[in-house]
Amino acid sequence: MNFPKSFLAIAVTSILFLSCKKNESEQAKVATETASVTREIAAAVKPETATFNIEGMTCAIGCAKTIQEKLAGMDGVQKATVDFDKKTATVEFDATKLTPAKLLEAVETTGDGKTYKVSNMKS
Repeated sequence: MNFPKSFLAIAVTSILFLSCKKNESEQAKVATETASVTREIAAAVKPETATFNIEGMTCAIGCAKTIQEKLAGMDGVQKATVDFDKKTATVEFDATKLTPAKLLEAVETTGDGKTYKVSNMKS
């Protein structure tokens, strides 16, 4: 008779615990999406686009995505795209807040600071 009550208590606790985790995850996702939308709405004062090659990437998920997220998270970046297959990056940014040199530094300091090398910077 005691076993069903214990089982029921554990089941209810588990459901509550898992539902709280899900809500936290959803809240974090909404906050991230809101930040992205806010960044897109804020128009660049002096829009500029930089394209460059990135050497040292070994995978699309670990390397290219990490670099893309770092670039996209920088203040002044409107859009960042890293193409693993072509080993290139394209970054749309506000030239009043960033310079191509800061983008280069951000890429080359990603990871251990020695793996990625930027070349052929065009802006």
